[in-house]
Amino acid sequence: MKQRIYCVTGATGHLGGTLVRMLQKWGAQVRALALPGEPTQDGPLVTYYHGDVRKPDTLRPFFEGLQDRQVYLIHAAGLVDIGSGESAALYAVNVQGTRNIIALCREYGVKRLVYVSSVHAIPEKQPLEVMAEVSDFDPDQVVGGYAKSKAAATRAVLEAARAGLDAVVVQPSGIIGPFDEAGNHLVQLVRDYMAGKLPACVKGGYDLVDVRDVAYGCLKAAEKGRAGECYILSNRHYEVQEVLAIVRRLCGGRRLLTLPLWVARAAAPLMGFVARRKHARPLYTRYSLYTLRSNDRFSHDKATATLGYRPRDLTHTLADTVAWLRGKKAAVAV
Repeated sequence: MKQRIYCVTGATGHLGGTLVRMLQKWGAQVRALALPGEPTQDGPLVTYYHGDVRKPDTLRPFFEGLQDRQVYLIHAAGLVDIGSGESAALYAVNVQGTRNIIALCREYGVKRLVYVSSVHAIPEKQPLEVMAEVSDFDPDQVVGGYAKSKAAATRAVLEAARAGLDAVVVQPSGIIGPFDEAGNHLVQLVRDYMAGKLPACVKGGYDLVDVRDVAYGCLKAAEKGRAGECYILSNRHYEVQEVLAIVRRLCGGRRLLTLPLWVARAAAPLMGFVARRKHARPLYTRYSLYTLRSNDRFSHDKATATLGYRPRDLTHTLADTVAWLRGKKAAVAV
């Protein structure tokens, strides 16, 4: 029987890096894909390759020489953008990059592809309606460039599955947690608050999930998921005020003025201007504020029943995130 190997794209990102950590802890053999020029270090169980999903020829070394292995590829590479517009970069990385991965999976006989989509690709229902998995994705049915790119990429993966590729889709909600080296926006919220740099809190919230629970869900989808199926990897709704209150209990900090969303929306262009002047990345954009008032009642019942997925309480996630940001990395378990 062929030995299993996991190939992880986006391996220096928050989720991709956590996947690599978890796989090493489990004793699995890993090939990890990073962008050209990104610093990496091989280990006893992991070998890094460098390539760009937009350029298929740069990916071939990542796929080659695995004819004697069962290859499970987790495509976690992607561009996250909390701006409102549709950019060429979003399309090139998230859509065309995914199509390139699909083509190479077919060419090299990958046993299973797990594509990391997003709940943002799911058309939003009316307030209080619960959203479960869907099988059809249309960029015109979702709001924002990021959501549209993930909807288009998810549609491409499911079309490939219907044509015979063994592919599974996972759809995380808002990922937060330790091990972030790539600038996760939600981790930045915690980091900026701890540093006293967060200008204000806003009223609203979203479904937030631990990065380790998402990584576990990805690996269980590789093992137990049904080809051509989607699995939502969510948790529950948390208000921004609730998140910051937990962080304040963990490490102290001042109480922030909470802005109504209409005030925050009006101030978003100014906050963006100030952030750019400080060479910082704005957290409160028109799209991120839209998200904080959108319907986020996602059901992960299917993932729980099929994959054994059970997300943890965010209090534990934030405790580990604070420890990680304080440099106490050895105290944080995968």
